[in-house]
Amino acid sequence: MALLRLPFKPGVDKQNTEYGAEGGWVDSDYIRFRYGLPEKLGGWTDFGETVVNFVGAVSDIFTWKGLDGEPYAVVGTNRKVYVFYGGTWADITPIRGTGPATFTTANNSTTVTVNDASHGAIAGDFVTISATTGNPGGIPNASLNNEFEIQFVPNNNTYTIISPTAATSLATAVGTATATYQINIGSDISFVDFGWGTGTWGLSTWGTPRPASAGLSLLARVWQFDAYGEDLILQLVDGGVYEWLPSTGLGVRAAAIAGAPTKSKYALISTPDRHLVCFGTEKTVGSPTTQDPMFVRFSDQEDIGNFVVTATNTAGGQRLTDGNEIIAALRSRGQILLWTDTALHGQQYLGPPYTFGFQQLGANCGTVSPHAAADVNGVSYWMSKDAFFMFDGTVKKLPCTVQDYVFEDFNFAQATAVNVGINTQFNEVTWFYPSLSSTYINRFVTYNYMEGVWSIGSMSRTAWADIGTFENPLATEYDPSDTASTISTIYGLTAGRSHLYNQEDGVNANGEAIDAFVYSGYFDIGDGDQMMFMQKFIPDFKLQVGEIIVRLFLRAYPQATATPSSLDPYPILPSTQFVNTRARGRQIQLRIESDELDGWWRFGTMRVDVQPDGIR
Repeated sequence: MALLRLPFKPGVDKQNTEYGAEGGWVDSDYIRFRYGLPEKLGGWTDFGETVVNFVGAVSDIFTWKGLDGEPYAVVGTNRKVYVFYGGTWADITPIRGTGPATFTTANNSTTVTVNDASHGAIAGDFVTISATTGNPGGIPNASLNNEFEIQFVPNNNTYTIISPTAATSLATAVGTATATYQINIGSDISFVDFGWGTGTWGLSTWGTPRPASAGLSLLARVWQFDAYGEDLILQLVDGGVYEWLPSTGLGVRAAAIAGAPTKSKYALISTPDRHLVCFGTEKTVGSPTTQDPMFVRFSDQEDIGNFVVTATNTAGGQRLTDGNEIIAALRSRGQILLWTDTALHGQQYLGPPYTFGFQQLGANCGTVSPHAAADVNGVSYWMSKDAFFMFDGTVKKLPCTVQDYVFEDFNFAQATAVNVGINTQFNEVTWFYPSLSSTYINRFVTYNYMEGVWSIGSMSRTAWADIGTFENPLATEYDPSDTASTISTIYGLTAGRSHLYNQEDGVNANGEAIDAFVYSGYFDIGDGDQMMFMQKFIPDFKLQVGEIIVRLFLRAYPQATATPSSLDPYPILPSTQFVNTRARGRQIQLRIESDELDGWWRFGTMRVDVQPDGIR
């Protein structure tokens, strides 16, 4: 019989059954579709010459160039903020205050109690102790002049740290020192209430809920960054807005913008008028109890610390109506787009006396997280609670062939963690999200906006930055159990590290093989009324490097259990011309798999030698 060409439509289709998706693909991992064909995803390598581990889970990456043309990068975790410049990383986490400290020690113990009235710290916070005197409890002053993670907070006047040197005697409230406190940490996951498991161990008494006043939030901590010229704007979601000046150098930390709101959902610099716009912010600047999650406030033009409305400046504010809270905002073509939990709004610069005008652009199309929306050349894409949308002048629901697969297996309790990445090299928008079985991000779904096709997989990335400032996209991965060394020495540091990668760099997973696969729907001959016998197939792969495994799974009916063919699996080398199969069934599924170091491939088509066969 003549060879039969098997055509496959691009993209993964999980809306249909595996039989209904005949002529298409039904599952994949570490695969993208380009020019209508499946190919293995690009690999990734460590960012920089030295491996860097960040404390906590990264929620945002932002890259930009300074006035000197040199690249900068900033990553914000639930516990720290780090900035990169000139090959060096520095901790620029803002400081919330300082206090005088004394120490209480126990003989032969490294646990030290620090006494500081009204310190305001919670367990897991970071404190840097300096100018220690008195060698408390026999511990050398130099051992206490370090950065520590706070271990336990019994009350607002004391807390414990782990010293690198054990005490040699019992001492109570001895020595002197200056304690410098970084802003309170946030959680790497979200919670549904303030009950058991919320916050750190020992924060409250047995059987009582954790107090909301203890610096806790039900939502995981999220940072959001923007540039004001070469200066960096840092917005802590549901917190303050900070600024870091490259001109001051890596040794200076970010600081709160004086005169700006102290509690907002999001912040952006408007273009080209250069206002600092705070979304979901305070009605009375400086009073966090007046936060209105639907209120927008903007500074005076070119004066990001001036939010006082006068007759002679352009500061002002506006409350939106459709929604319960503003979730995200993006600069787009000719306007800023604002997403609430239920709607899309537009904010356009009008000039004096109104400064900005607002209009609702869509309803029932809100977004799920601060980083679930992306803009590509004036077209915006975002993940909502049950669908994907785009805005190109009109709000449109994206036809999605994996919609049920994503939203029926989605951990909405951790929706704040959803992060979108733009990969303009391959015309892709990718959402990284947690499945129902995971507390952390463990899946991705990708939309190729030029070809209109979808793919899925298990790559875990908590934040992403596209090419532009750097030659490769940058992305982070989080391991809550990792205890690797970080860029600075912190005593008593608990687990949880993020790692930064150059994406689309090579074909391996940071030196290891990538396990990639794509599975087709089941195909048959005619209307499926006959059994078929496949004698051989002719493989067709482009730029193949290494071995690929082709598998054929057979079944007689859609509800029957699929079994591999008798000669399965079929290894394919770049030199393989044809493969004898002896596969028999009413329906056949094609599976292409690879897990070889340095391997790569793009599938073209497949020609098979099949003929009708009887049931026996």
